[in-house]
Amino acid sequence: MRVIAAMSGGVDSAVAAARAHEAGHEVTGIHLALSRNPASYRSGARGCCTIEDANDARRAADIIGIPFYVWDLSDRFHEDVVEDFMDEYAAGRTPNPCLRCNEKIKFAAVLDRALALGFDAVATGHYAQLRTGSDGLVEMHRATDDAKDQSYVLGVLDQQQLRHSLFPLGDTPKPQVREEAARRGLLVADKPDSHDICFVADGDNAGWLREKLGDRAPNQGGPILDETGAQVGEHEGTYAYTIGQRRGLRLGRPAPDGKPRFVLDIEPVSGTVTVGPRERLSVDRLEGIKPRWCGTVPTLLDGPGVSVQLRAHGREHGAVVRVDESGDGPAVGIDLLEPAEGIAPGQAAVIYDGTRVVGSATISRAHRLVDA
Repeated sequence: MRVIAAMSGGVDSAVAAARAHEAGHEVTGIHLALSRNPASYRSGARGCCTIEDANDARRAADIIGIPFYVWDLSDRFHEDVVEDFMDEYAAGRTPNPCLRCNEKIKFAAVLDRALALGFDAVATGHYAQLRTGSDGLVEMHRATDDAKDQSYVLGVLDQQQLRHSLFPLGDTPKPQVREEAARRGLLVADKPDSHDICFVADGDNAGWLREKLGDRAPNQGGPILDETGAQVGEHEGTYAYTIGQRRGLRLGRPAPDGKPRFVLDIEPVSGTVTVGPRERLSVDRLEGIKPRWCGTVPTLLDGPGVSVQLRAHGREHGAVVRVDESGDGPAVGIDLLEPAEGIAPGQAAVIYDGTRVVGSATISRAHRLVDA
């Protein structure tokens, strides 16, 4: 096969490209230039949008012995990922830009261009596994290394995209990947993993949003209220908060019971943030919109292996999932078999049947065990 290897400049994508090449595929390495100005996003090893990363990817391609190109997708990335991130926070929701990047950039824009150029597949360093099911569909499963499993952020991929994807690392623990990189002479063998959001300087979401939103911000401040409606503090913009947040609230009045308080609700229009005790964060039902299915569209998922994951590195929650396509748009209802905490609209609920990823939906509403 002719394969595009997406090379971020890190160890995982370098080893994935090397394995695809060693398997006999005709591999071409590409690095995605995602920032209009590399200095405006991350620097060093924290992100994946730097000139340093591009140089590391190029050196790895040279060592592997494959052609290498840089594809400029900065405009598409800014529109589909960065602008979406700002819009969602401004609306009081909590997005996951990594899912959006996989959906819109790596497995849409990149894959579309690769297929148009005559390539057969895109290989990445994601930790997930692909198998062919008894029905002939390509199934995506969790990686064998639970600590590195990235199937959650790939839960937006559909069957067409999975048929043209390769995940060469899904069966290998991360320490072995680093050892293999060293044996292959790849200079990124000990390079630290990237983390946080690649385009947010220093990991300060609130500060970044404050600078970038400007006049687009829904408000520039307002009251922080407790459950009774009493004002207990002030904020500088609702976009800086997410449901379940505890740190950085700077409340002027302690809770009567002395316990810490968490963000319960965000109202961008009125400019209010409501806080309360941790027990008020527990939810047992979720509503989802904009579902994306990895294979056939289910109607009911109910069994011992059915679960949902609600955060990139969160635990699984047993669940019953119902899909309703009779309304204006497909809707997903999720009943949790045990409560979850701090779930915010905008987050993704990725649905599993055992280790297989069934699909995902964007959470539109979380029903609390204790009503307001």
